[in-house]
Amino acid sequence: MTDVVDSDELLRRMHRARASARQEERTWRMRSEQLRSTDPEGARDAVVRTLAYETVIVVLDEILTPGRRSEQG
Repeated sequence: MTDVVDSDELLRRMHRARASARQEERTWRMRSEQLRSTDPEGARDAVVRTLAYETVIVVLDEILTPGRRSEQG
């Protein structure tokens, strides 16, 4: 069975998801930098994960603040 979620709760969830994605993006970016000299394969994997989280952040930003990114660019 599915729960009904009001718009305020949906916005709160999207904001939490964006904050979580930002934290994960920072974590993977740091990991990539740490692994660059010792584990090139691990560093590449971390870069891919960083890019994935960056994409999630862009999408959530566009949903939560439409047009903001195009104004900045």
